[in-house]
Amino acid sequence: MEIVFVLLDDLAFLIGVTLLYSSPLIFTGLGGVVTESTGVVNIGLEGMMTLGAFAAASVAYYTADPWLGFLAGGVAGGLLALLHALATVRFGADHIISGIAVNFLGPGLALFVSRLIFNGATQTLTVPNKIPKLFDGVFPSKSFFDLILKQDATVYIALVLVVVVWFVLYRTVLGLRLRSVGEHPLAADTLGLSVERLKTYGVVASGVLAGWGGAAMSIAVVARFSPGLISGQGFIALAAMIFGKWTPHGTLAACLFFGLAKGLEVYLGTRFPIPGTLLAMLPYILTILVLVGFVGKARPPRAVGQPFLKERHS
Repeated sequence: MEIVFVLLDDLAFLIGVTLLYSSPLIFTGLGGVVTESTGVVNIGLEGMMTLGAFAAASVAYYTADPWLGFLAGGVAGGLLALLHALATVRFGADHIISGIAVNFLGPGLALFVSRLIFNGATQTLTVPNKIPKLFDGVFPSKSFFDLILKQDATVYIALVLVVVVWFVLYRTVLGLRLRSVGEHPLAADTLGLSVERLKTYGVVASGVLAGWGGAAMSIAVVARFSPGLISGQGFIALAAMIFGKWTPHGTLAACLFFGLAKGLEVYLGTRFPIPGTLLAMLPYILTILVLVGFVGKARPPRAVGQPFLKERHS
């Protein structure tokens, strides 16, 4: 019987850690779903996550309010996404090249501003207040349900946003219009829809969501920003979006899968004498395997990555 309780505790711990590390991926993966539904590739999610994580930690440190920090992370990601939208939607730049530029610009801005406001340091100071945990004290400490349900509020926000994004994309007129410019922008333009405006909405929304993903890392999972905090999480979120076939619910399942990989890294690291460098490779190895095994079986929106300049079609 004692073995059963130990196994249940280990299972609860693993589920709890999976949810914790999945939440930043869920935010960012949903951002990828929104922008690519409008036909704009956004591989700059990594840079937007990084800038959002820095902005969130900085504002949370100076205001001692984690919620202001969380909002600031979304604003920072959205502003960086607006640059990507101007380049790709307004001027027809190559989506991949623009995304690469964003991935350089986001971390560069974060480190530059960090040196200015934190006395030359490339990381922020520890935030005085992290995002609060829900269900804290509701269940006995370290019990099965306490280990699973006592999560940062950002975890529950991310799960709610999955439903919100799904509803908006598939059950509203706005969602139909967003998806139409990703499938057939010329037909949408013929019907009188502003293709440029709808695509811009999608890209900026993806930046806000990615910024919140970064904020979830810097003021919920940990309590500060550092240069290596994001370290590929944006690209894993993109892989989750592809694995999830460009749908919110599929992306959620894929993010939980990658979160489980991180959870196994933490669990195995605390239970067995396995070198940390080997365990740290686990999420990235799974990302490569997933892309190799599933990328050919998923179909993106038909017009994704294709520039649409109205004067070319008028």
